[in-house]
Amino acid sequence: MTQPAPYPSSHHQAPPQPTTGVRRQTRVLGSRTYYWQYGDPDASDAIVVVHGFRGDHHGLEQVIAQLAPARIIAPDLPGFGESEPLPGRTHDLGAYATWLTALVESMAIRGRVTVLGHSFGSIVASAAVSSHLTVDSLVLINPIAAPALRGPRGVLTRLAVFYYWLGAILPPKLGFALLKNRVIVRVTSLAMVKTRVPALRRWIHDQHDRYFSAFASREVVLESFRASIGNDVSEFAGQITVPTLLIAAERDDITTVAKQRELARLFPDATLHVIDGVGHLIHYETPAAAAALIRTFLSEPRLGASYFAAAAPGEGGR
Repeated sequence: MTQPAPYPSSHHQAPPQPTTGVRRQTRVLGSRTYYWQYGDPDASDAIVVVHGFRGDHHGLEQVIAQLAPARIIAPDLPGFGESEPLPGRTHDLGAYATWLTALVESMAIRGRVTVLGHSFGSIVASAAVSSHLTVDSLVLINPIAAPALRGPRGVLTRLAVFYYWLGAILPPKLGFALLKNRVIVRVTSLAMVKTRVPALRRWIHDQHDRYFSAFASREVVLESFRASIGNDVSEFAGQITVPTLLIAAERDDITTVAKQRELARLFPDATLHVIDGVGHLIHYETPAAAAALIRTFLSEPRLGASYFAAAAPGEGGR
């Protein structure tokens, strides 16, 4: 049974049910990409959001809910959610960055473009923007600021490496079953969640149960995992000249706050905000705080305010 998103008003969180997106599809690099469009479809400006490893577009819906009426485009990464894998390509960082560039260009956005990436999506977005993707601003939530193996819980990352290695060497049917194992998904969820609110914990675990194993094949998830631990945003920061917002977490087990501060200094034009008391699940545990930072950033005079022009003053919901 699906758990509702339990955000009491005292927590100043997102509404219980996020805005429903319109499901659409397009062909990118020879495969079918599914994406969901939220907000005003006729707005000239748009925010393109890129989810993290093993998830799909659902993960960012609680943030998206508070960015309306902006036009928001939320695709499933190739090989995850409903999107098809990329034919004839390894699902490495280069392929994902090329896909994101081609996807944004295919949208024919008339006005300004902001790309928002969470976790692995922060690496994909940074790689694309540092090379061929032209955008007006960049937002990174829980950015991977340094190699995951050097993070504060590097031991757990090494266990994950062993898990994916085992999934690769087992016979195909057994390996695929291991990679989708619900017990391991729950252990991973327990390792990441920081909130002590029981209802919110149950909902986060339910989200992971529902969407954390929606990948097309063993090969896709293994290739993507290698990309997620073999790259980080610091490789690309110096080449990204557009205004950038970094939203980091005080208790992130993948990247420390110290590394996030080092990362911010690598960008020519970056602002760092750290949300207290949360870990790698900002998009689930504190979506309202993240959305408020994004709205303020995208409303700066140098970026303009038309992303949210239809919103009432101070409005943060739908």
